[in-house]
Amino acid sequence: MNDVDYAPFMREAIGLAEQGRWKACPNPTVGAVLVRDGSIVARGWHRAAGQDHAEVACLADAETHGVNPAECTLVVTLEPCRHEGKVPPCTDAILRAGIRRVVTGMADPNPQACGGAKKLRAAGIEVIENVCVQECRDLVADFLVWQKTSRPFVMLKMAATLDGRIATRTGKSQWISSAASRKHVQDLRRSIAPCGGVVLVGGGTFRADNPHLGVHDQKHCPQPLACVLTSRLPLPDADFRLLKERPEQTVFLVSPAAAASTTAKALRDKGVRVLALGPSPHGLHEGPDFHALLQMLREELQCHYLLCEGGGRLALSLLEAGLVDDFFLHMAPVVLGDAEAAPLFSGRSPLTLDEALRLRVYGVSPCGEDLHIRFRPAVSGENT
Repeated sequence: MNDVDYAPFMREAIGLAEQGRWKACPNPTVGAVLVRDGSIVARGWHRAAGQDHAEVACLADAETHGVNPAECTLVVTLEPCRHEGKVPPCTDAILRAGIRRVVTGMADPNPQACGGAKKLRAAGIEVIENVCVQECRDLVADFLVWQKTSRPFVMLKMAATLDGRIATRTGKSQWISSAASRKHVQDLRRSIAPCGGVVLVGGGTFRADNPHLGVHDQKHCPQPLACVLTSRLPLPDADFRLLKERPEQTVFLVSPAAAASTTAKALRDKGVRVLALGPSPHGLHEGPDFHALLQMLREELQCHYLLCEGGGRLALSLLEAGLVDDFFLHMAPVVLGDAEAAPLFSGRSPLTLDEALRLRVYGVSPCGEDLHIRFRPAVSGENT
């Protein structure tokens, strides 16, 4: 029996994996460590798509430091792959290294790559599974979405006052959040841009804020697409930054009738993409078909990440549809105290708490003057 607590080593591997965040897309972020006599003696992570997987990188680090892997236990956040892709199977590298014990965080959800644990066991290697499994699932939450659905990984960002308001009663929202929070948003946009990232806002936010929705401080870096879900199209010569500064990176999602209009044609002549989106199959009162919207972005625009930056009705609709995978709330130490100011969310009429939308807190941290609270979908089986 093995009674070693591998959780601390797995969490070290998780931290290493985070260093490959965004660059690994569309692969999962994976980290690995070699453990000998209760200490980590080698480390590795998947640095970018097409490069060595975490296990192979860890074995290379062991060779650099003169470590014999056969004397070690390999701890890796994801089951080692057994298929021949852009790189050889990690299971083969593990067998060649003479490792006798492998500890994994979770099974590989990719049907083409899974089965590594079974192959290793068949070769006589001890395999311990599901160590820090929820933490490892959170690590590859984006990859799980890509494997199980035909949509992008959806992130929601909102900024609110302490009393839960996102704008004054006149629609003024600049700036509720601090400069540090706004930099965090810029960092998110910069991160998703090379991955086919899209920044989404509703028509109200588009008209009220006249946003740029891109990375401001680097003219030559990749820019995310700017996507506007709206009930009416702007005129091509209207004074909007998206039309003047980045028309070829702008996408409007509108009704089929609006997409066939002369205004849509004029916008397309300007380089803007105008895509038709039908109503929800549940009825017109339910709004647009969000599942079709996200599938369109993934399949037609090769979008792996979507960052929704509001407004409140659009954000609530995505939450109600169960389509928010990561929610960043920037809470500012500001109080409006006005019941008529725009609320963080509105439009539902639950009669009991059983009807409430529930999330779980994934992280809390200060950022400048603000408090950042990060939420993820509630785990099935959690107490309510």
